[in-house]
Amino acid sequence: MAAYRKEVKQDMIIPTPSEILERLQQAKPQPTSAAPRDVRGIYGLFDHTGTFRYIGSTSSMDEAFYKRIHRRHRTGSETHSHYFAHMYNTGRMWVDRTNPDMVQEMKIVRRLRQAFIERHCGCTWVALPDHSDIAGLEAQVIALAPPDMVAWNRRGMAAYDEPVDLVDALIEHMGLSAFERAALGRQRERFISKGYVAKPTTDGVPALPEGPFRFFALDVETANNDRGSICQVGVACVRLDDSIETWVTLVDPRTHYWMFSGLHGITNSMVQGAPTIEAVIDALDGVLSGQTVYQHSGFDRSAMRAACERLGRAEPAWNWRDSVGVARRAWPELKGNGGHGLASLKAHLGLRFEHHDAGEDARAAAEIVLLAERDVRGTAEEIDVLDDGDSGHHAKLHPVPRNNTPLSALSGLAAEETSKPKVLLVPIAADNSHFGTQLARNGRYTVGAKGSEVQYDDFDAALVALREMDIPRWRRPNKAGNWGIVSGRSWIHIEKK
Repeated sequence: MAAYRKEVKQDMIIPTPSEILERLQQAKPQPTSAAPRDVRGIYGLFDHTGTFRYIGSTSSMDEAFYKRIHRRHRTGSETHSHYFAHMYNTGRMWVDRTNPDMVQEMKIVRRLRQAFIERHCGCTWVALPDHSDIAGLEAQVIALAPPDMVAWNRRGMAAYDEPVDLVDALIEHMGLSAFERAALGRQRERFISKGYVAKPTTDGVPALPEGPFRFFALDVETANNDRGSICQVGVACVRLDDSIETWVTLVDPRTHYWMFSGLHGITNSMVQGAPTIEAVIDALDGVLSGQTVYQHSGFDRSAMRAACERLGRAEPAWNWRDSVGVARRAWPELKGNGGHGLASLKAHLGLRFEHHDAGEDARAAAEIVLLAERDVRGTAEEIDVLDDGDSGHHAKLHPVPRNNTPLSALSGLAAEETSKPKVLLVPIAADNSHFGTQLARNGRYTVGAKGSEVQYDDFDAALVALREMDIPRWRRPNKAGNWGIVSGRSWIHIEKK
């Protein structure tokens, strides 16, 4: 406390309670991080609107303004007398600290909330010497203050509604990843539904929603090029009324090689304590066994298969279907015009989701199937496949009642699409060069914009990544043999060699 003793003379005249209140009111609010680290006394807290809401003190000898305001009120418990944390435990900044299901996302939420308080809230203070009766002066100042200035002291206010515009701007300023944004969105949904989160099972895997369900969609994210390195699994469960309930969990892939953190935002530290893929597959198999499970491309099933091979177990008996095939039939106009990857369909159908979050992508795949089945044509329809999509003919559409399970034809169509891997839809550049199997360099395919390229050992995985880009980009040699990045201008069909 040496610095404190230099700044606050111990023989100073102690101000009266009314003088302290006046100084607190007249001082310009400062960010919480500006609170003195070696000064004690009485302070005021201001909310995000600039309104004086709370009066407190640093009555403890080992607690200066900075520790009490910046380290306690801003970052402390949401359920105790740490008022900033308590009053802004709302919307996307909300957590239930007693719920073990929220451990994975709590750090993301608290980081946002603490940044919000630092950016938009404030504090003032009046320094007092050690020998003054700080606690007694605090009580007298509170007694003199108007009710609105001590509304938090007297618990006269509930937590604020989320300041949506300010939070949106802060999320952009912080540059939060798609994974983090999706996690915040889920927190807002939980908050709106009064904080309900499914109880976890004993192995740490969140319990899946209870059915019955019409079908499911599944998506995974991986830590690296090893398809078995699954670090997140999302499942969209489509009920009989076509409502969707999304289930998602992080997974510990037990690897130190993280290549795709920049893509999905998941890091090794985030999955510590998360369930293993073996536990997740066991939990999923109890619900998905024998059921229709959509994936958007073949990557997700191949990742599950790779994980099972690593575990020395058989692949689960799920009835896999491909929503890419469904989309190709429903929206043939996208052929050569962006393709049928999630990014292209997102723009074409006006879908709203955070790409490269397993829960969000799974939900998007389910919505694509539902739209293909029903909304795009205006009625519930069953697609009667007349011919292969490459012959120039398209699906013949027959309206059918809702209770006739129109997904049966779509499922069959998806199975047909995945059973014909010889013809591929690939991007073509302005110089008429296209992405193909011949572009492996040292056994790897490089795709993505300059500075954010990703290498894939597998051609199909690289093609999936290209389909999901707004503008497909890949590396290929020019006529001089120099490898450079080109951008796709359209899509063509080729025969896979």
